[in-house]
Amino acid sequence: MRYVELRRHTDNDGDRLTPRGVADAEMIGRDRLHPPYAAFVSTGAVRATEMLEILRRAAGQDEIPISEATGLRSAVEDRWREAAKVAGKGADLEAMRAVDPDLVERESYLLGSALRQVVRSLPEGGRALVVGHSPTNEAAVLGLAGQVVPPLGKGEGVLVIEDGGAYRVEQLG
Repeated sequence: MRYVELRRHTDNDGDRLTPRGVADAEMIGRDRLHPPYAAFVSTGAVRATEMLEILRRAAGQDEIPISEATGLRSAVEDRWREAAKVAGKGADLEAMRAVDPDLVERESYLLGSALRQVVRSLPEGGRALVVGHSPTNEAAVLGLAGQVVPPLGKGEGVLVIEDGGAYRVEQLG
C-alpha cells in the first residue's frame, strides 16, 4: 500500500501565505500530520511550497527535499475560475462539470495522471505529503480514483490510499 496526503494550501494573498495561513499551517503541522513521509510534493506555487516547508519542519524531516509536480497545477486556471464562478460558490466538480464538461474531464485525466506518478514514485508502505489547490486537487482525485470529493477548504485534505492498483479516498481533518 502507498499513501498520499493531499492538502489544499492555507490562507493566501496572491501567491504567498498570509500570517493567518502560516499560523493555520503550523497548527496542521502540530495536530494533523501522519509522518514519516517519503516525499514532500508541491505544485510549484509559492503558497504551496511555503506550506510544505512549514509541514516538513513540523514533521522533523528537513532532510527530505521538496519536489515539484507541476503536472498537479492546471495550465488553464482562468477557465477553472470561470467554471467555478458560473457553478456558484462552494460548487463541487459535478456542478463545474455541468458548466464545462470538457474542462473537468480533460483536467481530471491530466491531474490524475500526475497524482498517479506521485503514488508510483513511493516505496511500498510509503507516504507523500502533497500541497496543491482547489478545485484541481479534487480533479486529480477524480482522475485517479474516479471519486468526486467535496470541495476542500483552506488547509483541508484527503488521504489517497493505493492498494494493489486500486484506490480509495478518505477525508483528512
